[in-house]
Amino acid sequence: MPEIESLEDENLDDIEETLAERLIGLTEMFPESVRSGTTAVSKRVVSGTKWLYNVTGKTVWMLSTSFVILALPVIFEVERVQTEEAQLQQQRQILLGPGSTGSGMGLPPGYLPPQQQRN
Repeated sequence: MPEIESLEDENLDDIEETLAERLIGLTEMFPESVRSGTTAVSKRVVSGTKWLYNVTGKTVWMLSTSFVILALPVIFEVERVQTEEAQLQQQRQILLGPGSTGSGMGLPPGYLPPQQQRN
């Protein structure tokens, strides 16, 4: 009969448990109050995580759609105006020559002619 016992011992060593099975087996060593408290905390953590995920998703959606509706048209309009100004500047340079700065008679911007003195 020693052969039968050794076969049973070998079969017990081959049994593999999953992590969940081991955790369930370990819960039996703790009192009921610890198990119920852990269960309650776990449920609250899962519930809080779901709530945070939903709120974060809604917030991201609200901010991204607000940006698209409010800010993107302004950005496009500013870019359009800058492009038009660059085209006008280029057109002035072509018409007035390479020395022109776009202020009229080739004078630097902000230049004021000297005042003539009267005697």
